[in-house]
Amino acid sequence: MNQPPSGAAGDRPARLTVGVVGAGRVGPALAAALALAGHRPVAASGVSDASRRRAEALLPGVPLVEPAEVLARADLVLLTVPDDALPALAAGLAETGAVRPGQLLAHASGRYGTAVLDPATRAGALPLALHPVMTFTGTPVDVQRLAGCSFGVTAPEELRLAAEALVIEMGGEPEWIAEEARPLYHAALALGANHLVTLVAQAMELLRTAGVSAPDRMLGPLLGAALDNALRSGDAALTGPVARGDAGTVAAHIAELRRHAPQAVAGYLAMARTTADRALAGGLLRPELAEDLLEVLSDGGTR
Repeated sequence: MNQPPSGAAGDRPARLTVGVVGAGRVGPALAAALALAGHRPVAASGVSDASRRRAEALLPGVPLVEPAEVLARADLVLLTVPDDALPALAAGLAETGAVRPGQLLAHASGRYGTAVLDPATRAGALPLALHPVMTFTGTPVDVQRLAGCSFGVTAPEELRLAAEALVIEMGGEPEWIAEEARPLYHAALALGANHLVTLVAQAMELLRTAGVSAPDRMLGPLLGAALDNALRSGDAALTGPVARGDAGTVAAHIAELRRHAPQAVAGYLAMARTTADRALAGGLLRPELAEDLLEVLSDGGTR
């Protein structure tokens, strides 16, 4: 494999010119963080008005050009396009001869490791997978939020130090993820973060239906404490009627949801069954109470 730009395989990468292919919410923020560390953003690609606004806000003075021109100008190129577009982008850049030997190509997808960049790697690129474990707003606040943010890092062994150093320079904390573990790693993050948003939004809707004027204020302390306890103690933090085996309360919940929010019943049942299984396995839910509870959950509270 070609050697990375001078110093990139050491403890601290050389000062690099940086390009962004795909000026969505993630790429400009990562490039701005690299700029704070002394690297120099030189080009970005993006066609939508939103992409242009993000580039102007986070990378002022950096020109928007075609993807091939981004690669022509940059030592380190951030490929920050949607997951489903990444394989075709990597293949297309290689086929058109846009990839330069020794050029660092980094994507920010959680789903993929470096194998998705194989066409570009065969053309001489040095592949990195640097996935920030954070949700992005597309505004300058994202750069601040990178401080202490975990990054799922995958790279060839000879590029491991360079990958980790770039993450540290962005303010992040590198966490090594094996190539074959990337899909499971990404599924775990989606299960936690994406579904959490759905659960919170649904809970706020139900509280509004119940007459609560400020559901966000009511839920904030409760959910903050629940999250903190869960991160500290795992399943031992489980509380509530399911973990207690209170079948009557759970049946009443299901009945109310069927009456006021039938679209929420399936999610409630699925999460309650999973919670019951985990509470039972962890010794929190007594077996003699679990039978009635699981019966309620199995018939959806219709008896």
